[in-house]
Amino acid sequence: MNKKAVFFDADGTLCDMEKGVPQSTKEALKKLRENGHDAWLCTGRSRAFVSRYLEELPFTGMISACGATIEKDGERLFNKEMPPEVAKKSVEILRRYGLVPVMEGADFMYYDKDEYTNEVNWYRDLITEALGPKWRPIRGYEDSMHINKISAKMTEGCNDEEACRELSQYYDVIRHENNAFVGTTIELVPKGCNKAVGIAAVCRIFDIPWESTVVFGDSNNDLSMFEYAATKVAMGNGSQKIRELADYVTTDMFHYGIRNGLTKLGLI
Repeated sequence: MNKKAVFFDADGTLCDMEKGVPQSTKEALKKLRENGHDAWLCTGRSRAFVSRYLEELPFTGMISACGATIEKDGERLFNKEMPPEVAKKSVEILRRYGLVPVMEGADFMYYDKDEYTNEVNWYRDLITEALGPKWRPIRGYEDSMHINKISAKMTEGCNDEEACRELSQYYDVIRHENNAFVGTTIELVPKGCNKAVGIAAVCRIFDIPWESTVVFGDSNNDLSMFEYAATKVAMGNGSQKIRELADYVTTDMFHYGIRNGLTKLGLI
């Protein structure tokens, strides 16, 4: 058998913020593992925000925070954090230019609820509920935040261009298409970190041949892994850039996209 290592994005690929993981996806991943292949989560979410409905899936391991954190069998193998003083400065810069900071770490996410409101992000309460004790306010933790990345929320009249320019010495910037699920979010990832770097590290650690890598994704924070992997499958709801890079475009996740994609590749 030609064993494959399949890396899956989360939101828009495996799961929906409100509806969780479709049953067909759960069954497809179970079958993928039973057939002897590896299944890795490769998400932009920080580890603190990997919800229970994702943790319950039969993953070989997890790459989170766009490559900044890697774990297998519950053991954290790598965790790239920004220095606390940079995290504090980042909050100050984002606020100065009218953006709302959501600071994402492996153990906690930090945001102020009076600033990061449901008007800024309709699923704020869903995030807070999923985090439980892993949520912390920025207020009171300004000098001691342990973060891997930032999701900066754009608001009307904000100067996102200038904010990104000032922060570019610390972060690589990921912008999403305006019609995307996260179209008003700018992701700020430690320089040199991305999903491709995370996948390459996993391949190096566990001696996985590049030719065996398969990726499934839908949004622009998946671009790096689509540019890297041997085989690329875009979800039917994927961004234009992702679909252009794909070897195959499957259906969306609520129309058996994961099952159809894995079937097309002969993995289930």
